[in-house]
Amino acid sequence: MSHRIRQLHPQVVNRIAAGEVIERPASVVKELLENSIDALATRVEVDIVSGGLELIRVTDNGAGIHADDLALAVTSHATSKIRSDADLDQVATLGFRGEALASIASVSRLEIRTRPAEQPLGRELNADGGDIVRQQDCGCQEGTRIEVRSLFYNTPARRRFLKKPSTEFGRISDQFCRIALACPMVHMNLTHNDRRVYSLPGGADPEDRIRRLFGSDLTDRLIPVESETTSADGQVTRLWGFVGDPTLSRSTRRHQFLYLNGRWIQDRSLQHALAEAYRGLLMVGRHPVSFLFLEVPPHLVDVNVHPTKTEVRFRDSQTLYRQLLSTIRDRFLQLDFHVDFQVPASAAAADADRAVPDAPARRDLFVRAEAAVPAGAGSMAPPTVLPDHVAEQFRPLPDDSAASETESGSVSSDPAADAAFRSSPVASDSDATHPEPPPAAPTAPLSDYRALQIHDCYLVIAVEDGIEIVDQHALHERILYEQLRTRILEGPVERQKLLIPQTVECSPGEAAVLCEHQDLLHEVGFELQEFGGTTVLVESHPVLIPRGDFVRILRDFAAQLEQTDGRTSRRDLLDRMLQTMACRAAIKAGQRLTQEEIRDLMQQRPRVTDSHHCPHGRPTAMRISRAALDRQFGRLG
Repeated sequence: MSHRIRQLHPQVVNRIAAGEVIERPASVVKELLENSIDALATRVEVDIVSGGLELIRVTDNGAGIHADDLALAVTSHATSKIRSDADLDQVATLGFRGEALASIASVSRLEIRTRPAEQPLGRELNADGGDIVRQQDCGCQEGTRIEVRSLFYNTPARRRFLKKPSTEFGRISDQFCRIALACPMVHMNLTHNDRRVYSLPGGADPEDRIRRLFGSDLTDRLIPVESETTSADGQVTRLWGFVGDPTLSRSTRRHQFLYLNGRWIQDRSLQHALAEAYRGLLMVGRHPVSFLFLEVPPHLVDVNVHPTKTEVRFRDSQTLYRQLLSTIRDRFLQLDFHVDFQVPASAAAADADRAVPDAPARRDLFVRAEAAVPAGAGSMAPPTVLPDHVAEQFRPLPDDSAASETESGSVSSDPAADAAFRSSPVASDSDATHPEPPPAAPTAPLSDYRALQIHDCYLVIAVEDGIEIVDQHALHERILYEQLRTRILEGPVERQKLLIPQTVECSPGEAAVLCEHQDLLHEVGFELQEFGGTTVLVESHPVLIPRGDFVRILRDFAAQLEQTDGRTSRRDLLDRMLQTMACRAAIKAGQRLTQEEIRDLMQQRPRVTDSHHCPHGRPTAMRISRAALDRQFGRLG
């Protein structure tokens, strides 16, 4: 076997390049659509047969290709979009590498028919496996039509890895939607096996394009966002688009669309910023819906990173991260994310036919309702009061002259940790002005609160336009969580010094991880010492946490810390700890409250941000409108 170095044949080079650029039929559609958009087309037709395995046809009314340049168009690294190395720093088009048509031609049977506006005749080119087999004049409309047949016919290994036609068409549809969202001014149609799938008229309204692609149910729950930043050298970066209401979350990130200067991209840093903006508003494992568009000066971004051009590098990614996070967070602070329960209009007719409950059942219902009436309103004995440590949460914070057994701890002086906490949507930046969030509490004055506690778990309150049902544990958990966060940000955490330190028996792993993170635990109010073996000595605990609960909380912390993979940030660990502490110390489901305790709880509600969701993302309340109640009870007149 010879080991001499030889230059590969251009056709072999093109087939190798095709493996990077053309992965499947959807890749062909993406490249051809980008060429149509760069040619300033105002109308694009995409016709697919058998998921793109048999035929992909893209027809546009763009600028077309000059007859003398047509053969060059299917040659590797031939393009009209850049001229020199300096142009790579100012890329303003979707395509620029000059590889797409050459790569497509090398793995298919290709036909191009094109005519620029100034040419009386069109020109046709046919290629087979990268070899040009025919060129001739032809009659055709202004623009370009490209047909790709028998994709991967000469690379059977790649063809075997393709999925069923329906699956491949699903990916084609995804690519079509991504480009259609970025170009609402272009009329775009998609057909599969002679069946029209999308017909999108051109217009200047991005929201209308979203509605046509994803429906009114999703579009009506989108929230517009917009911001601009100007750098020291006068460069303007604009962010605009739409983000979904937290109730619009999805189990995957497929409904997250991020565009840079009209190009669909994927960027882990900006995806993380989006997730941070929704922290505390979504359940674990759920992802927000977003349609976001970044307009950045081209010289501040490098798009020549990957052959597919979906990955980019920003010159100042941290500024973009902060802009995206603060834009969405500030917008959310202006909104009230209460959950509405709507009764369908048809429910009234269905309920009219429902059997009336028997007398004992109705009597039991009224007995349970009377049991929740506050003491003094009837002959019922007063309900059990809250434990002292829970009632303490609604009293003013102790001042520096508190009892001698309370010792003030210190916060970490690490400015990065504080900055990370302040980047949360539930903590206000000290150097930024935010509009006051609208109160999430009912509109009635606090002195007028009369709540019915049902199942010792939910509080039913009358509001101006209906009724509201509050989850007492979820609401109290949010209040405690924000109190803990505020204390860590603003000053020392109050600690209860134990006269006799408490020993906690742990597993070897738990003991090791607790001792390893002593500084982290110190920030939330715990002082620990290694006592030998698998025993940890607790010398003080946060005042907000009752003594009987802190051992269980420490075990929870140990389990969380053991599960970290080393990449979990300090901020995330602190946040998980605060969530655990708030959950353990909050009012529990099944705990009877007095009217005074309910009133104290509701007084705290409008004073915290995001009171509509607990720290784990569960809603704290649900509203049933008066209109929904009227429909349910047949009051339609």
